[in-house]
Amino acid sequence: MKIGMTCYPTYGGSGVVATELGIELAARGHQVHFITYQQPFRLTGREHGIFFHEVAVTTYPLFQYPPYDLALASRMAEVAEFYELDLLHVHYAIPHSVCAMLARQMLEARGRRVPFITTLHGTDITLVGQDPGYLPITKFGIEQSDGVTSISDDLKRATERDFGIQRPIEVIQNFVNCDEYKPDGALRARDRAQYAAEGEKLICHLSNFRRVKRVDDVVEVFARVQREVPSKLLLIGDGPDRSLAEQLCLKYGIQGKVHFVGKQDSVQDLLPLTDLLLMPSAMESFGLAALEGMACGVPCIATRVGGVPELVEDGVNGLLFPVGDVEAMSAAAVALLRDEERLRGMAVAARRTAQDHFCTSRVIPRYERFYESVLGR
Repeated sequence: MKIGMTCYPTYGGSGVVATELGIELAARGHQVHFITYQQPFRLTGREHGIFFHEVAVTTYPLFQYPPYDLALASRMAEVAEFYELDLLHVHYAIPHSVCAMLARQMLEARGRRVPFITTLHGTDITLVGQDPGYLPITKFGIEQSDGVTSISDDLKRATERDFGIQRPIEVIQNFVNCDEYKPDGALRARDRAQYAAEGEKLICHLSNFRRVKRVDDVVEVFARVQREVPSKLLLIGDGPDRSLAEQLCLKYGIQGKVHFVGKQDSVQDLLPLTDLLLMPSAMESFGLAALEGMACGVPCIATRVGGVPELVEDGVNGLLFPVGDVEAMSAAAVALLRDEERLRGMAVAARRTAQDHFCTSRVIPRYERFYESVLGR
């Protein structure tokens, strides 16, 4: 198949999933064309079977805001026509689903139909889409899609409830390449000393440091844990709340025990070095960071929100708590880090969960079957 892929090409979860999906589809022999304003960050530009088409937005004094939506729709139609694409797959409903609908209409006027699929990722439904200014157009874009997928059962239910959507929504959960994300003893032996001394535990957090990720809770938990267990904190990512996290580290005098490593293209080289992942988010429609850690044999302490319980089984491959319960998360982390046998058992269970349910070998064929079903209608 020839597939057009549109996403936000940044470090958010929807961009990561879209990019990894494109990479996996290309590896299975499909041709994937990314259509967006810049090359997705996990692409090198040299992958076989993957092509990037930049959306150029014209600036003009009359426009207070550059009309990216219109430029994207036009570029989608151009690429679909020139490269004879079979379908368009857009990630994150706003504004991509409506842009794809316009592209489809433009192509129909030229005698060619190219269907489009919308994948709902989370805040496009639970946050941005709830804004009164965006709700009607978000609902319209979903209803006009030729196929709709959701990354969790919880997000599907929220979409049906909050938008009154009655059309079918296929749940295809997020995935990870278990051959790349895996426990790595050699890597751990070589690189772990950069972040934690012998005898210290290494705790990590991975996100885009937005308010919803509650990075301040990560620091609060670690500040308590390090008093009881010799440990260091590895913070992977960057974003608006990084300054808040830095200020809290100074407040508790733990700045020398916290590594801010910023945005990383190859988190699979860092996660196997760690012992425990913290994800105290206010909302997660799935919890991709937790899955990436689990695939590397790193259990997760997370909040019982959204789609997280579909991934993290409390007491088996991780631990779940109410949002904001820093004291309980801290106590649980201390107890787990002190109990080597239980920690190893959860690490094994976490890896097994990823292998049994969320590896690319299990999930990518579901996308292929969904594509075929849409094309066959």
